[in-house]
Amino acid sequence: MDYALYLGCIAPNRYPGIEASVRGTLEELGVRLHDLRGASCCPAPGVVKSFSKDTWLALAARNISLAEDLMKNLMTICNGCYGTLKEANEILKTNELLKLKANEALSSIGRSVNGSIEIRHITEVLYNEIGLDSIREHVKRKIPLKAAAHYGCHLLKPSELRPWGSTERPRFLDELIELTGATSVPYKDKMMCCGAGGGVRAGAIDVALDMTMEKIDNVLNAGADCIVDVCPFCHLQLDAGQLQLNKKLEAKYNVPVLYYTQLLGASMGFDPLKMGVQQNTVNGLRLFQR
Repeated sequence: MDYALYLGCIAPNRYPGIEASVRGTLEELGVRLHDLRGASCCPAPGVVKSFSKDTWLALAARNISLAEDLMKNLMTICNGCYGTLKEANEILKTNELLKLKANEALSSIGRSVNGSIEIRHITEVLYNEIGLDSIREHVKRKIPLKAAAHYGCHLLKPSELRPWGSTERPRFLDELIELTGATSVPYKDKMMCCGAGGGVRAGAIDVALDMTMEKIDNVLNAGADCIVDVCPFCHLQLDAGQLQLNKKLEAKYNVPVLYYTQLLGASMGFDPLKMGVQQNTVNGLRLFQR
């Protein structure tokens, strides 16, 4: 399996451990990743698209064209990037007028887009294309944690553009978590937003942090040891957001947040340090020292 790897903005700039864990685990699983050189922001679905859909589509089309140059389907590791690129790709495949407008914009830099590839989220690759049984063969160490799964919004909606069928009570991330030996614990308002999306983190940080606090309180009340997510932007909000809450409220939130492949990598026998768990705002190393 070969994919063009789209890293997005947050992981390479704020959480290099996420990138390291993605590369390490997928290589072990037999996936070949091709760097998408020259990629830009996706762009962010809740901000750029709100101001100019044409600009949003042209920028997304440029990123998609880079993967088309490689003749590889594009894999994202971020829900927001997935939302933008998945929707933009669908528009380019089905709307000739908007595709023409995007290509008119791209022509000024000597590029064009055909709509010839597919967009995948890493969980889609893991769950639907590699499969639980194949991943389970690579698990060398059971991780006895109680984990709170955080799906995030753009991974699931709009459901008609997602591969999951019903998205009201999804189980695929819970199943991926549990094959590592961890328990995916139920908790109140599990499908609630992390608080960051739609520009809320940038434009109304107090609102964003209130949502984050409610989410983390629910996780703590369920007795979870950690949160497991599949989106670097959600990861930023749930992880660094705790530090912001502690400063704002003089609180003591200290819940480790893991990107899924950091947990998976540890269960596959990788050194958690090489998965970058200690680089998170809340150091996750203690989870693996039991």
